[in-house]
Amino acid sequence: MPLVRSLARRYAGRGEQLEDLVQVGLIGLVKAIDRFDPGAGTRFVSFASPNITGEIKRHFRDHCWALHVPRSVQELDQKLQAERRQVLADHGREATPEELAERLGITVEQVREGMQGAQAYRALSLDHPAGETREVLDTRGGDDPGYDRVELDATIRDAFEALDERERSVVTWRFYDELLQREIAERIGVSQMQVSRIISQSVERMHEHVAAGGRPAPAALAA
Repeated sequence: MPLVRSLARRYAGRGEQLEDLVQVGLIGLVKAIDRFDPGAGTRFVSFASPNITGEIKRHFRDHCWALHVPRSVQELDQKLQAERRQVLADHGREATPEELAERLGITVEQVREGMQGAQAYRALSLDHPAGETREVLDTRGGDDPGYDRVELDATIRDAFEALDERERSVVTWRFYDELLQREIAERIGVSQMQVSRIISQSVERMHEHVAAGGRPAPAALAA
């Protein structure tokens, strides 16, 4: 038991409770007892230690990652963490990707892949603080203008019911197709002044129709 606790304590501070790691280590201890051959000439402590630490490492590998990543990336992350701690202890600073690549005999791209994969180890709750006055959820998403657009379109379609066919065409050409009043006048064979009057009367009638239905008139109609 003291051996298990001593080995488990080395892996404390990685997001798992010490007592949970001790329980995992005890599983490794039981397995070591089952596999140990007293006649092999090996001390039990020397045989049990790698079995216990191996069980703890498997626990981290198989149960502690928030997102599943390939085992090769998990193993690379362990090597990177060990080298980063060594560089920090030797030089008092963080290791660069180039240094880690040289120390491990791999490419810088592989180092970056391992560091990126390590981000999947822990996932923050949406309730996790993201400053003094907000949570992680507050930094994600936003208001979708599409909902306002759908409501506006429905209101305008309803308002169009107050117009006859020519008035609908004039309003559509002016506000959707953005034709000039002169161009509209040429299409329907009237003066530009008459087009202006048609537009004003149509918009006013649309306002009244919407108000009579209990809906607030959208700002787009006033435009």
